[in-house]
Amino acid sequence: MSDRVTVAKTYKLYIGGAFPRSESGRSYPVSDSKGGFLANAAQGSRKDARDAVTAARKAFGSWSGATAYNRGQVLYRVAEVLEGRREQFITEVAQSEGVQLKKAQSVVDAAIDRWVWYAGWTDKIAAVLGSSNPVAGPYFSFSTPEPTGVVAVLAPQQSSLLGLVSVIAPVIASGNTCVVITSQDRPLPAITLSEVLATSDVPGGVVNIITGRTAEIAPWLASHADVNALDLTGSPESLRADLERSAAGTVKRVLRNKVNEDFTVTPDLSRIRAYLETKTVWHPTGV
Repeated sequence: MSDRVTVAKTYKLYIGGAFPRSESGRSYPVSDSKGGFLANAAQGSRKDARDAVTAARKAFGSWSGATAYNRGQVLYRVAEVLEGRREQFITEVAQSEGVQLKKAQSVVDAAIDRWVWYAGWTDKIAAVLGSSNPVAGPYFSFSTPEPTGVVAVLAPQQSSLLGLVSVIAPVIASGNTCVVITSQDRPLPAITLSEVLATSDVPGGVVNIITGRTAEIAPWLASHADVNALDLTGSPESLRADLERSAAGTVKRVLRNKVNEDFTVTPDLSRIRAYLETKTVWHPTGV
């Protein structure tokens, strides 16, 4: 029997619920922790980022308008599909991060549990972060949290799955939509996550995933007028000041978490709170 020729896999982007090629036609090789070739990933461009923002904005109205219970059910479904592809994620995390299979198993299990944790918060956000305000006079005053809009997320460079889940889940749990730039050198778990999202109940455009060079794509998202918030978690220190200046030009909310954040620590509500606006409503008391 003759030896088979290995067919290299070339992955695509995930935008608007579909898997388009990069409009630039570019791709780049993805290697494991030892330098061995794994696959080719699409090298996203400025145009891809703009298309992703358009898709996220289009999806925002229906996603933010859905009931918190419904969003929770959708997120739980994602966790179920993640569980079903657990072995694939374990292999990809081990290859990408250069850890033993036992360690990769714990990372994948933590990522699935983290997704469930955020799913459980969807219908509790209003009760915990909202309030009924005491006022003088014949009025009711209520403060309620509302999603801020489209969030650009620079995913962690090192934590290719647990970190990725930790920055995406709170954005969509709180009713926002997002455009995510994956880890530049470890994109495969993110690509597989996009396949999970596409086969779950997440509406197209709620999460858009772009692979490529963070330094090339991030500035366009930071300056984009239709992006409402920017998560700098996965940005290099050398880029942060420039990205913050660009974000200031359109008055974006900026989340400045540590570059090497420890995602194994149980999260608090800070990431959910970061992407919410507080709306206060006054209403006269009736008879």
